[in-house]
Amino acid sequence: MSPTDAAAETQKSPTLTLRFMASPTDVTMAGAPGINGGRVLEWIDKAAYACAVQWSGQYCVTAYVGHIHFTRPIPSGHIVEVRSRIAMTGRSSMHIINEVLSADPREGIFTRACDCLVIFVAKDPESDKTTPVPTFVPDTDEHLRVAEAAKSRIELRKAIELEMDKQTYDGPSDAPRMVNRFLAKPTDVNWGGKVHGGTAMQWIDEAGTACTMEWSGERTVAVYAGGIRFYRPISIGDLIEVDARMMRTDRRSMQMSVHVRSGDPRGGRDNLKTAIHATVAYIGMDRDGQPMTARTFTPQTEEDIRLAEHANILRELRGEYSPKPLIVAPHSQHVD
Repeated sequence: MSPTDAAAETQKSPTLTLRFMASPTDVTMAGAPGINGGRVLEWIDKAAYACAVQWSGQYCVTAYVGHIHFTRPIPSGHIVEVRSRIAMTGRSSMHIINEVLSADPREGIFTRACDCLVIFVAKDPESDKTTPVPTFVPDTDEHLRVAEAAKSRIELRKAIELEMDKQTYDGPSDAPRMVNRFLAKPTDVNWGGKVHGGTAMQWIDEAGTACTMEWSGERTVAVYAGGIRFYRPISIGDLIEVDARMMRTDRRSMQMSVHVRSGDPRGGRDNLKTAIHATVAYIGMDRDGQPMTARTFTPQTEEDIRLAEHANILRELRGEYSPKPLIVAPHSQHVD
């Protein structure tokens, strides 16, 4: 490596912050208390993508989004700040911790609304092969803590993936379900010519929200997503099928499995392939914004019973592995 290249590499920053105003067009449901979870995930994906490209100097694709905690809604008119930072790197992957905070500009105090982990992979857009990224070396106690927290999630992800691979979703079912179909539009494209990961996550939340609202008869919001896995890119013009299916209900939450399938529309629905799979938990909210008791879903078919147990196993796995927290304390600060 030449001295010029070495100097350029040392100047790469592992952090990036986006700041903007949440607008009325970001609220996708009349009367909603704030911006919907899908739009927040879109913001996170864009910030994390910029952080990954800034660090790697390469085109990057979303591989995984997980441990998504929605703690409160973001009102229209708030200043939004999305903070992304590299936690650790692999050969071609970057594990990025993201925080979304917002503040009423009249008060100027930022508080956290959401946090999650996003994994991006650097790729050569011509060959679609992964490419190496610079190694991130933690150099502070906080960097070391976050890196260890990210590492503590690797085995949990593997265990969850093995459990998810055992499941089928095409047997007889009486579960509440919502299937949306449409064509991927040119406005959905990212800088690599494929559908933006954040756009796809908004599709997931829209289908999950519609299904849980239809079942509960109440307004619902996403509160947690255990994992969103990206298997293959989606091209402009593809036929998209977003299939949201309820797996189980608890006292308050409704746990959904959402598949995004895509393919050439000339091949028909039967030839669509899974591009993304997500598990998301929703709760109903009353007019005062307080959580409500969930309407009970009782599985009857063999597959529905198995998927309800699958949802329970996923929860038990998270308790068994007990990953270290990525964010350790409530965060608030005044606007600069």
